[in-house]
Amino acid sequence: MDQSTQLLLILVVLLVLFLLAVIVFVLFSVFMKRKNSLLREQIETEKRYERAIAETQIEIREETLRNISWELHDNIGQLLTLAKIKAQNVEGGQEMLEVAETIGTGLNELRALSKSINPEAINGQSLIYSLEQEVSRFNRLKFLSADYELLGDAVAIDSKVEIVLFRIVQEFMTNTMKHSKASKLEVKVQFKADALEITALDDGVGFDSEKLLEKGIGLSNIEKRAELIGADAKISSIPGIGTQLKLIYLLE
Repeated sequence: MDQSTQLLLILVVLLVLFLLAVIVFVLFSVFMKRKNSLLREQIETEKRYERAIAETQIEIREETLRNISWELHDNIGQLLTLAKIKAQNVEGGQEMLEVAETIGTGLNELRALSKSINPEAINGQSLIYSLEQEVSRFNRLKFLSADYELLGDAVAIDSKVEIVLFRIVQEFMTNTMKHSKASKLEVKVQFKADALEITALDDGVGFDSEKLLEKGIGLSNIEKRAELIGADAKISSIPGIGTQLKLIYLLE
């Protein structure tokens, strides 16, 4: 092989190496750009998730405070008014006992309310306990008759997931109370082998499920909230029969 051929071969090899280096550099640059883009998307997704959780916590507190205001007006107010009337008509020992009993009931209600209004207590409650309390609160308000049922062995769930699950059910229950004209509400929580299934059902006036987005009563937010935590939420309704929420969250 003569010298010119060797020189040409070396140049070809160098050119190939240079092209390979350029290709590697370009691929690496594209990879890093894509990686950084994914990291930014992940950070933004986490921020949106945290904001959504925070907003949900605020909504739960606001709804709880609204319920408490109703209780103060409708329940405790009536108890104390009754105690006042009885006190004004006291003539014997039996009347005094009834007054004391009525006032005692009112004080117990106030203690329960003071505990539920505490933000730390609201945040620290489990999903099961929160749902039990919400059903009990609805029964105390006497807007309708609410039943609660727990099936299966409860398992631990991420607290942020529990917040969203509770808000979904709370929102459904609130809409039942405000718009359905229902007399009964049933809430069933079932822990299965691979999933948590929550069903809420009322016997209200119902509506056309295909026109859910036109209802303007907050139910359209439920599916969006469920997507936030990877759950599946379906609302079905039959006019004149009632409305049902089926909420499924897969367990790890």
